[in-house]
Amino acid sequence: MSLHLIERVAVEDDGEGDAVVCVHGLGGSSNTFAPLMGALARHRVIRIDLPGSARSQGAEGSLSIDRFVQTVRRVCQHLGVARAHFVGHSLGTIVCQHLSVAEPGLVRSLALFGPLLAPPEAARTALRGRAAKARSEGMAAMQDITAALVQASVSADTRQRLPVAVAFVRESLMRQKGENYARSCEALADAQMADVHLIDVPVLLVTGDEDAVAPPQAVRTMGERFGKAKSIRTVVLPRCGHWTPIERPEECARELREFLTAQR
Repeated sequence: MSLHLIERVAVEDDGEGDAVVCVHGLGGSSNTFAPLMGALARHRVIRIDLPGSARSQGAEGSLSIDRFVQTVRRVCQHLGVARAHFVGHSLGTIVCQHLSVAEPGLVRSLALFGPLLAPPEAARTALRGRAAKARSEGMAAMQDITAALVQASVSADTRQRLPVAVAFVRESLMRQKGENYARSCEALADAQMADVHLIDVPVLLVTGDEDAVAPPQAVRTMGERFGKAKSIRTVVLPRCGHWTPIERPEECARELREFLTAQR
């Protein structure tokens, strides 16, 4: 595995074969996709820490969906990736959708976990409030935000049976610096829906039955908007919240493996 620093953005590059590019969500990192690596054993896997997150927290300036899209595009150019499958989680699914519209020749397929088109208005307000808290209170705020998100975004079953998954989510969130997390919250709060009706690649949508960010009915409706998709599969995992790859790694890996196999 190689680690690249591309314009102060940390990128892991692992394996050989058809390229798969992974884009994490708010409060996440390249490690969000670690449970899926077994399903990607025959691929070249490129995992990006988005500007403002994880090992890329040194990236300066305002953050936006467009900046994230441009970052992913430049990473692909730097690493010589002309065409790839894209795997996203949460905020990363929005980035992947916009990239697919902007660079249709780059995207072979989309596998989206905890997917959303854009935050509803109530969520935008909550994100901006969370950003203000993180910016003004720093580490103490991240402690409070993490505690609230574990309750809201991780299923009751996961909290009870999988303490390691809960620990992962807590560590992923608590490692974020308040100012950088605030900038990421604002980027998501300002996100607009991509023109997904233009996307003509195979699409996989995976959510949990307890996912309040990407509720099953919203994800099913989302799938109907991909009118030109070559194929579309929507999966709802039982007893699962928003952190699908972490909460249900085996099921997510199986779905991803079968999806990518069908693209060969």
